[in-house]
Amino acid sequence: MTRTALRICPLCEATCGLVLTIDQDRVTHARGDRDDVFSAGFVCPKGASFGALDADPDRLTRPLVRRDGTLAEASWAEAFEAVAAGIGAVSGAHGGDAVGVVLGNPNVHTMAGALYPAQLIGALRTRSVFTASTLDQMPKHVSCGYLFGDPNAIPVPDLDRTDHLVLIGANPLVSNGSLATAADFPGKLKALRRRGGRLVVIDPNRTRTAAAADRHVAPRPGTDAALLFAMVQVLFAEELTDPGHLAPHLSGVAEVRDLAADFTPESVAAYCDVPAEDIRSLARELAAAERAAVYGRLGSTAVEFGTLASWLVDVLNVLTGNLDRPGGAMFPLAATARAPRPPRPGKGFTTGRWRSRVSGHPEVKGELPTAALAEEIDTPGEGRLRALIVVASNPVLSAPDGLRTDRALSGLDFMVSVDPYLNETSRQAHVVLPPPPPARSAHYDFAFSTLAVRNTVRYSPPAVPLASGAPDEPEILARLILAVLGQGGPEADPALVDGQAVSRRLGAETADPHSAVHGRDAEEVAALLGGRTGYERRLDMMLRLGPYGDGFGADPEGLTLAGLLDHPHGIDLGPLGPRLGAVLRTASGTVELAAPPVAADVPRLRAAVADGGDRRSLVLIGRRHLRSNNSWMHNVPVLTGGSNRCTAQLHPEDAARLGLVEGALARIKGDGGEITAPVEITDTLRRGVVCLPHGWGHDRTGTRLTAASREPGVNVNQLLDGSRLDPLSGTAVLNGFPIQVEAAG
Repeated sequence: MTRTALRICPLCEATCGLVLTIDQDRVTHARGDRDDVFSAGFVCPKGASFGALDADPDRLTRPLVRRDGTLAEASWAEAFEAVAAGIGAVSGAHGGDAVGVVLGNPNVHTMAGALYPAQLIGALRTRSVFTASTLDQMPKHVSCGYLFGDPNAIPVPDLDRTDHLVLIGANPLVSNGSLATAADFPGKLKALRRRGGRLVVIDPNRTRTAAAADRHVAPRPGTDAALLFAMVQVLFAEELTDPGHLAPHLSGVAEVRDLAADFTPESVAAYCDVPAEDIRSLARELAAAERAAVYGRLGSTAVEFGTLASWLVDVLNVLTGNLDRPGGAMFPLAATARAPRPPRPGKGFTTGRWRSRVSGHPEVKGELPTAALAEEIDTPGEGRLRALIVVASNPVLSAPDGLRTDRALSGLDFMVSVDPYLNETSRQAHVVLPPPPPARSAHYDFAFSTLAVRNTVRYSPPAVPLASGAPDEPEILARLILAVLGQGGPEADPALVDGQAVSRRLGAETADPHSAVHGRDAEEVAALLGGRTGYERRLDMMLRLGPYGDGFGADPEGLTLAGLLDHPHGIDLGPLGPRLGAVLRTASGTVELAAPPVAADVPRLRAAVADGGDRRSLVLIGRRHLRSNNSWMHNVPVLTGGSNRCTAQLHPEDAARLGLVEGALARIKGDGGEITAPVEITDTLRRGVVCLPHGWGHDRTGTRLTAASREPGVNVNQLLDGSRLDPLSGTAVLNGFPIQVEAAG
């Protein structure tokens, strides 16, 4: 019997609503949900292929446990017993820090990945935490932490109302947007044009987004911070700064003026390879626009000066008065955020509360750099990592020097991987715990609703029932937590983990005089929670205590899970509104424009500009593809092939100089090794740049990735040895690093 079901797409940050056609228990078709309050029917090729990914025959359906060196299917009880024994042996002998946790990108695309990892880390009492953030957006967290006192207070461009949008190192027509949740980015850019707005793209590659821009500036990769600093200098020198309503909330303006003084357009022009007059006009146009927003992404974060570039994006938004106002860069208000409290100073933001054992990298946001994972395992000595819990992560492909990471993983005393695939990383595990396919999982976007360009709330219950005897992903992670705590026997009740989270939150809320449930009995409040499962009860609690919630009866018209379920296409909560006062948590209670750690990094940039860089070397940048999202979608045949290939793109003049022709193999060398890839010649790239996609390299034995292994590609991160990091954030330099290229035979 054929039926339809609604589902929020979990395959990228756009979070589009889907209508799934289901025949018995199989998804046979997916299309955009025209009634979805956020995406209004938009869908990309990834969402349209939902059924193919959901039914991938290579997905694991039962746990794997290593016996006599070989992974074999086991029961769930056997798997969790093995986890309890393996983790317990390591933590008992060497302490919790000997057990590391590695969290991958897909964690932010699932309810389980949002709710349970913090409890897992707490149960382990480990400081050895590594996530995809230090391969991607950590510079933005750090810059916002210093500016606003909260590393998760990230302003997003108000796309529906801006007149002048400046994109730096971003290609949202392909990526669908990132750190700015926006379904139908193409439609939003068309609407910008219809209202007479202007799109400016700063990118060394003429991407699809750059090709659609009113203006495209192509600097040398990795020089964004210098270019942005020069724009700041122009604003001050030409008296174009106008913070407007922000002025009473700012500190450090004079310090920023002093820091920017040396970065004149003329002084950075050669370093950036952008004419000084072009930089001046970028600044003047930004200042003249009535409503403008500057937005930077991976091309400006995963670089040598990623935190400075991320900071300068918002410095420009502040100095032009475009932060926290309609049409500028604004702070979303998610339905599961804490209800607003009275504005007050906070503790501010700091890093370096502890350091990594080998290289002494400072902790950032409770994490250590993923680039340091391998050395923390394979370097002998007291305190080395001996066990890992890896959740939805594939660091062999996503972290620098995959060969070293691969060898290091093979030397662990114990490793458990929560992953639907036997991939390049999970093949080294002692236990693999596979979550069910996405159609059999509930979905709520905890992370992406905090970054959405419009406030909405949506929830998708499972579209297809679980297979008999199979746990859902929340139960898998809850039982994993119990196993770590030594409570993971056959009779273990995963509801205990959810109950603990509810009890802790309601205990804090009933003691908070600003909470809607202040003074009430926490157990009585907990008894009012709705939901069929532990994770639904937690969601109901967060919605009811959130800014739109009913406060457990305080506002009878407020939001609850039951009310949300009555709106299967979601509820529109309205456009973004000014809320800077509620966001600020700096010690001064102001936007601290010149935090000392940021200012202390400026001389490093000044020295790089003075040095001018090595213009003789080619530099490498990454690229996105509309039908891909890192390494975990290359096993779906409908999403690969065509233009979604692992090729090394070069400008025609560079190819001719190197003696390379279309389709020939090029040998590419970097700090960490070399790779060989077929050449693709294109004039969309500026000269001196090679462009390779991320997430490929599916040629290792012992995996179970049939489609991916047929067209494995090469792992671009093998060119890195992990030594190139943005020092303020610990983020690996994945863009703008020097390479050597030659014909391969």
